[in-house]
Amino acid sequence: MANPWAGEVAVWLDGHRHVAKLTLGALAELETELAAGSLIELVERFEAARFSTRDVLALLVAGLRGGGWQGEAKDLRTVEIGGGPVEAARVAAELLARAFAVPGTK
Repeated sequence: MANPWAGEVAVWLDGHRHVAKLTLGALAELETELAAGSLIELVERFEAARFSTRDVLALLVAGLRGGGWQGEAKDLRTVEIGGGPVEAARVAAELLARAFAVPGTK
């Protein structure tokens, strides 16, 4: 089970449950991948609904890697994500929210 207090979010890939979380290393990888000036810029894009599918994909990859997954972005191009693109975007936003939330305030 995903532990929201640890920043974890469940992601279903081809019917298999994975745990994703944005560790410090995953956040650094994400910043590099998206060439964002800061992670706050990325959070603001999600809050304003100005995110791209590239943002969603990069967040999912970083989160899955933070959860121990060994795949790469290209691996997600051929899997079925449980809930489809809308759920993928929701999971990406949840990963960001949990990475920056203070426990007990959400």
